[in-house]
Amino acid sequence: MATNQTFSWLPHVIFILVQRQHSNACTPGPSSKTSSHHPRLTTPLKLKQRVPDISEQTLGASGAAEGRIVRGSQKFQNVLVENTNSDIQFKDEEGTGADRLMTQRCKDKLNTLAISVMNTWDGVQLRVIEAWDEDGLHEENSLHYEGRAVEITTSDRDKSKYGQLARLAVDAGFDWVSYHSKNFVHCSVQSESSVAATKGGCFHVDSKVTLATGQDKSLLELLVGDIVMVVHNDGSIGYSPILLIMDRRPQQETIFRVIHTDTDESSLVLTPEHLVYVSDQNTNFAESKAVFGKDVQVGQYLYVHRQGDDSVTSRLITGVAYERYIGAIAPLTEQGSILVDGIAASTYAVIRDEWIAHLAFTPIRFAKRFNSIRWFESQENEDTNQTFIHWYPKYLYNYGGYIVQSRLFDGFVLPD
Repeated sequence: MATNQTFSWLPHVIFILVQRQHSNACTPGPSSKTSSHHPRLTTPLKLKQRVPDISEQTLGASGAAEGRIVRGSQKFQNVLVENTNSDIQFKDEEGTGADRLMTQRCKDKLNTLAISVMNTWDGVQLRVIEAWDEDGLHEENSLHYEGRAVEITTSDRDKSKYGQLARLAVDAGFDWVSYHSKNFVHCSVQSESSVAATKGGCFHVDSKVTLATGQDKSLLELLVGDIVMVVHNDGSIGYSPILLIMDRRPQQETIFRVIHTDTDESSLVLTPEHLVYVSDQNTNFAESKAVFGKDVQVGQYLYVHRQGDDSVTSRLITGVAYERYIGAIAPLTEQGSILVDGIAASTYAVIRDEWIAHLAFTPIRFAKRFNSIRWFESQENEDTNQTFIHWYPKYLYNYGGYIVQSRLFDGFVLPD
């Protein structure tokens, strides 16, 4: 397996490729650059202090709001979970159980914090005074409306403890902590869709691609060198080799965006921040655009390949949903596109500009053409049951993140 040190020329190539924008295939995003979000310090936060010291709804913190979750909606069923931890006191002044409802990530961090509170102060528990809000009591676009934010105190309501409580929340892994008021500490987390993207994976492992031989093959079984069906810029069908398996996580639960068309057999399962080709009108593929899966809407059009055709045709999108499935994988083709379950999609994610994403992986295609792709190969590619992330996209991010200016990203702040 090649190592980062082997390619002293890569930083210079990457610098050229990401001057305008940084790209990443379906591999960890900024929040997974290090193993922990913040240094584990014991110093209490001061009143009005926040960690990290940036706006809450930026990528370096908890990220932008994605829209209110309404009771009884599909997102209410699929995204919010109930926290029944007996080591946490829930105020629940509404009497509806709303303060126990939150995203899974928020629940995990809160449960970790509850243990820290009990270990720090004998006989004291964590107290939640506000979590998911369905009554519109917070400012517009508050993360409380999505179950991504909590306001906390200690069970004894000793305000002298709140600075230390805020520090414990930082150590528990909350993505943003603010000692907002002398009366409580505010904590929030990234969205489930954002976490899914940062954990890697693009498509569900059970999805299928078509080989040049005409055989269908599941993405989990896909190997470097397989020749798979892709779509060209004009909508015509072609075939392209798999250059790398960028990310393979066969046992990881991931939230996917499921997109249905007006034909029962045509649906696409991909991570919310993976790029897929759509159009607002019933037009040909050349007029399509690459958008994040989470931005796909009912009434738009996907591009589907029907057996025997030499090009893709548009199909009306009739339904979109979030679903949890086990297993995610991110193949990279030389063409940059791929047909998954007969639907045209990009092999890139996280960054909206597909052209820049494709450009950033030029070194891999360059190596392929000069029969040097073995430099980028990894032994993990041969074991379809092994979880791994390829070194190249990780290296691309780790270097590129320091040279790309934050203004190139909507809300992006480079981590310390």
